[in-house]
Amino acid sequence: MYFPTTHWSLLAKATLSGETEAFAALNELCRRYWMPVNQFVHLRGYRGAEAEDITQEFFVHVCQHGMLQRADRTRGRFRSFLLGALVRFLGDAQDRRNAFKRGGAQPHVSLDDASQSMAEAAEQLPAEEVVMFDRAWAQSILSSVLSQMRDDFARMGRAKDFAILKQFLPGSSHSASYESASQEMGVTVAALTSDIHRLRGAFRERLRSEIAGTVSAPHEIDEEMAHLHRVLAHPETDFVDSTKDRPGNS
Repeated sequence: MYFPTTHWSLLAKATLSGETEAFAALNELCRRYWMPVNQFVHLRGYRGAEAEDITQEFFVHVCQHGMLQRADRTRGRFRSFLLGALVRFLGDAQDRRNAFKRGGAQPHVSLDDASQSMAEAAEQLPAEEVVMFDRAWAQSILSSVLSQMRDDFARMGRAKDFAILKQFLPGSSHSASYESASQEMGVTVAALTSDIHRLRGAFRERLRSEIAGTVSAPHEIDEEMAHLHRVLAHPETDFVDSTKDRPGNS
């Protein structure tokens, strides 16, 4: 069975400094994970431009120091690996900040340990911090899928239809009746129902494809799908409009 290694292979390319392909890989990494990383940075007390700078520094640092080439992709899901690396990076950043205040030398940041150490760092976090990161990860994945589908509809000249149909996707906090939606689109309820059925099927397939690139083995896809639904089962979660203010979005 073919199994994509989207993120792991992507990150291996991102460690090849100086090549055009590496810059493209780094940009894709930032696009996919900017939101969860940046929210976690804010959770650790950084604000405004400083939080943005630290988020960017983290992505650049893990790519420039070759850590990802030595990571073992069989040791768990990519989000856990990345969270562990972020925890360690922020700890070193705080050490550098304290050393600067004291006028001492800044400690060297080292993220060169194997991926098992990263997973251990993530496991030591308070449960609420892990949930926050995972929820942002889930929202980012859903936002990516929605953006892809929005672009597909736009290419077909159906951008307005998508704005109506997306209300019927799982997790949307906005809903309309079939009757009002069909009138707004100028189609019959039967035609609307057919469109919704096809959209939901395409949505599930795109979602599985996105998640497939974040795990280490095919059997983990369903587990991650279930985990994504669990972390989004929260009254304040609304993924439909969460595609704004992230690198790579216009």
